[in-house]
Amino acid sequence: MHTSRRHFIILAASVASTAVLHNESRAAAPELSESDPTAQTLGYKSDATQTDAAKYPKYQAGQACANCQLYQGKPGDAEGPCSVFSGKQVSAKGWCSAYVKKA
Repeated sequence: MHTSRRHFIILAASVASTAVLHNESRAAAPELSESDPTAQTLGYKSDATQTDAAKYPKYQAGQACANCQLYQGKPGDAEGPCSVFSGKQVSAKGWCSAYVKKA
């Protein structure tokens, strides 16, 4: 797996900001918009089936936020927090290029 320096820096900044904003209420967090700058950089789609596989060859059918290690929502939730997009709720059916399969 090849990760670019830019991708690493974005992920590192996102994870660091998560630690700072951890005390925010999850219930009050807004839903992540696909037009959000970080979402655009990471190719976030609220519906994983709409992911451009040509642009994001890492994407495979069946991958979704709900089965990603970074997703912090409860099983069965329609949306939940993600350590990459601190302070925002992501769709359980969504996907981004930071996807890491749950072990």
